[in-house]
Amino acid sequence: MSILVNEVSKFFGNQVAVNNISFEIGKGEIVGFLGPNGAGKSTTMKMITGYIPASSGKIFVNNLLVDVDQLEPRKIIGYLPESNPLYLDMYVKEYLDFVGGIYKIKHRRQRVDELISMVGLEHEYKKKIGALSKGYKQRVGLAQAFIHDPEVLVLDEPTSGLDPNQLVEIRSLIKSLGQEKTILLSTHIMQEVEAICDRIIIINQGKIVADNPRELLDKEAEFQTVYVEFEGKISQKELQKIRGVKTVKPVSQGWLLAGESTLDLRKTISQAAQDHGWLILTLKIEKKSLEEVFKVLTSKKQ
Repeated sequence: MSILVNEVSKFFGNQVAVNNISFEIGKGEIVGFLGPNGAGKSTTMKMITGYIPASSGKIFVNNLLVDVDQLEPRKIIGYLPESNPLYLDMYVKEYLDFVGGIYKIKHRRQRVDELISMVGLEHEYKKKIGALSKGYKQRVGLAQAFIHDPEVLVLDEPTSGLDPNQLVEIRSLIKSLGQEKTILLSTHIMQEVEAICDRIIIINQGKIVADNPRELLDKEAEFQTVYVEFEGKISQKELQKIRGVKTVKPVSQGWLLAGESTLDLRKTISQAAQDHGWLILTLKIEKKSLEEVFKVLTSKKQ
């Protein structure tokens, strides 16, 4: 496994930021790390990269134990923090050359030129970083994360501030890098997760609430939603009484009925319609989007 997080917790005083989480990420996987603000995403990423220590548990990257005092794991990790700290008074090329020097990269100038082309900074590299737009600053941050050709990439909100055209380019870059490297990235953009990631981990209130597509599909099945149209008027109160129905919401010409169970609501709705003499015009399962599943999973109190 490229990344192994084993029973890791992080406390800040009495506050529990990360609560006994475990997961593994294999080589060549691009994993989306999702969660609401304050869920523990950035804290977990900082522990994986060795920027802050875990309060308990262990983290391994390519079988190397990660700790704040261990330099070896950092040599194989590329990290883009959420805050993207940059030296604003340095020129783009100067800064990347400086970072390359820290990593003692051979043929540094050639590698800097490769990175400038890779992330699309050809027309901006002569500028000071402080004069760049947010999107181009983000590209500089990505370039410094890639510069030493790391085996593992940890990217915290890598497409923050990019315009739609830039988004497509950087997503394509991350996707291509993921063929050879292990990538863990956090984002709030669900379309980005669906476009880039092979797998999804959702964290909420410091705990893992979903891991891997199969589990997400299982979770989705628990929150079945059915769209139904009737001929004539049916009251919301009557629909609420149908077995297995938890919520009723009027939409368009019909209703959305949802239930947190594996019970097939189509059957109970059909039975209720037969019992009450209602005529059903439309009845179909509404497939939940990743965003809807995310909302359900992260709205629950642990």
